[in-house]
Amino acid sequence: MKYINISAIAIAIGLVFNGGAMAESMSKGHYKSLEKNIDAKYKTAQDGCGSFSGNANDICVAEAKGNRSVDKAELDDSYMPTIKTRYNVRIARAKADFSVAMEKCDDKAGNDKDVCVKEAKAAEIHEMANAKAQMKTSKADVVAIDKSAAANTKAMDKAVEAHNDAASDGRDADYAVAKEKCQALAGNVKDLCLSDAKVRFGQH
Repeated sequence: MKYINISAIAIAIGLVFNGGAMAESMSKGHYKSLEKNIDAKYKTAQDGCGSFSGNANDICVAEAKGNRSVDKAELDDSYMPTIKTRYNVRIARAKADFSVAMEKCDDKAGNDKDVCVKEAKAAEIHEMANAKAQMKTSKADVVAIDKSAAANTKAMDKAVEAHNDAASDGRDADYAVAKEKCQALAGNVKDLCLSDAKVRFGQH
């Protein structure tokens, strides 16, 4: 296994309890009230999208849906904060940003659109992979407090592996973007572009 600099994980460790410690208790009634507000905000936003047409309308709707998903994930995290709910917030944001970015790509054509799509996907992959790595790091922190030294070592190994996987997924996604950009070129210039992309992103 290849290990990243452990200090990168050390920065994240210890943060797991901060959100829970700062979160104020919320009653079920208050939760339901805020949930209704989110739905009302979404309906208002959707109604507002009616003033747009074509792809502008699609972008507006995607933004409204994305905001609702993020708002609900954040509400759940405020109501009952856990490692999983914090993870869900990051995933909701990643998916919301991706949906909007993909709609915006529809305003482009040809290679510009292909590159746009690859960039949108790369951004989502980066965020989702990092969210997963952070969740595993947070779990390792919990194990460090509640379990034996051996269990802690095993959990930390999983956290390190998750960070390495995130870095690998990110490189692959960035390579896909670079490769797509090379498609706009031709001949030797294109070949050199592809070769350089392989070297830069560790592709074999």
